[in-house]
Parts: sequence; C-alpha cells; structure tokens
Amino acid sequence: MKKLYSIKGNSQKLDGGAMFGNAPQAMWKKWVECDEQNRIDLACRCLLVKETFEDGTSRNVLLEVGVGAFFEPKLKKRFGIVESNHVLLDSLNTVGLSHTDIDIIILSHLHFDHIGGLLTQYQENKDLELLFPNAKILIGKKAWERALNPHFRDRASFIPELMELLKNRKDVCLVDSHSHELLGEDYRFHLSDGHTPGMMLTEIAMSKGPVVFCADLIPGEPWVHLPITMGYDRFAEKLIDEKQALLNDMLARGGRLFFTHDSQLACGLLSKNEKGRFYLSEHNKELSGVDA
Repeated sequence: MKKLYSIKGNSQKLDGGAMFGNAPQAMWKKWVECDEQNRIDLACRCLLVKETFEDGTSRNVLLEVGVGAFFEPKLKKRFGIVESNHVLLDSLNTVGLSHTDIDIIILSHLHFDHIGGLLTQYQENKDLELLFPNAKILIGKKAWERALNPHFRDRASFIPELMELLKNRKDVCLVDSHSHELLGEDYRFHLSDGHTPGMMLTEIAMSKGPVVFCADLIPGEPWVHLPITMGYDRFAEKLIDEKQALLNDMLARGGRLFFTHDSQLACGLLSKNEKGRFYLSEHNKELSGVDA
C-alpha cells in the first residue's frame, strides 16, 4: 500500500520573466501574481511516499528535498529564499517523520533548488553537513556528470561543496536506465534533457492511475501549456517535444501531474480540451496520505 504526501520545503521568489521564458509579461501576469520586482512565488515541494508491505514492513521514499536553508544571508537574498529555517524538516515532522526516517531519496537533477535540502541549515562559521543519514540517494548518471562538469551558462545552478559531500557518500546510486532495483516495479523514470541533461521524472503506479513528479519539465500548472518554457531551460524546443510525449502518455493512462514549484497546487489530473490544449480537470492543493 502506498500513501502520498505533498511536503513543503523552503519557498522562493524569482523573476517571472525568467520563469516564463519567451512568454510576454502581459500573458504570464494573467496566470500568476508578481511583486513590485516582478518576482513570482515559487514552492519547492517534495513528494513523500509512505509504503507498507504485506509482510508488515514499511518504507519512506522522498522525491526531492527542495532548496533548503543552507545559503548564507547574501545569497539567500539574491536567490529569493523566503524562510530562514529548514522548512522541509518541519514539514516532515507534521507527518510523524524526521530526516533520519527516510529510506530512499530520488533527485530529479542536481540544481540547488532541488537538492539544497540535503544540507543542514546555515550557521555562521559552521561547516555544512549532509542530512538524511539512513537514505540511499538515487541520481541520474547523466545529471551527476553534468553537475560535476557544468557548462559556463548553468554552473551557478550547482553547489560544488554539496557535490564533494555526495562524492564521499557510499549510498549514492547512479541511475542510467528507466528503473532501479531498489524501488521495484511500481516506479519508473522518464528521462529528459531539455531543462538540463539527464533529468529524471519519477512515475509512481497508484490504484487510480500513475502519478508523475514533473520536476522542471513542468514546474507548475501554467507550464502544462506546451509552448511555455523557462528561461533557465537549456534546450527549449527539445523540452517542448519531451513535454508533449510525457503529456500524451499520461493522458492515455489517466495520469496525474505532481508539481514542485507551483505555489498554489500540488497535483492535478491531466485532460485535453476540444482545441487540443492540455489542461488540468481536477486540482489538489495538497496531498495528505491519499492513494491518488
């Protein structure tokens, strides 16, 4: 039996123009509100899967860890991190868990806003340390290689200090296929290169149809619309092709989309209108122990 929980991490405020790529401001302002600096609210939402097996054992699988609270004050302000405390740890506590209770972590890719939560909270004159000591960490092999050798255009998206810590951690597992033996048959990966090379989107088999963790392929509801991409995407046209393939697949199988960055919405049921445009016909602001 699997139960899904949407778990909040630290939130951000980022430039709306960067988040909506070549979409004009007059368009994206119809979808989201922005502040006086044209920044929009973004979540760093994680997905927790609580599993119970027939033999009575259980397992906690966490998809991503959010941006965390590791930035020193100057960088915290630059990257629009809202809270100073490590929100993910507090959110896990609300469902009866601590970071030591997580058995497996799946990271879609290694940009700082998706993996910073692995680190302890910033404290002046104190070295950062890794949390989640009992978790095996699954990372795409291609994404790993990109993080170790980033392009000049996206090297600011990675955390060299964290990569050094992960290189020395024995329970990091590199994934180079659409599945992994640690997870079993109910999990599979959709691989994507449009946002960053080697991003893994985790699909989870549920009784009401598959749920896919969309990561930065589709960061929130407005990006379900095929032409909408981010300025942060490395290869926008490739991303659109990958998005179309995933959405067609999910539509055919009654799939739900889980969003990491949508500030208002955790999950939604995918549909398509008479004009051929994808949209969400059902909305879940959060998931709290549901068999979605």
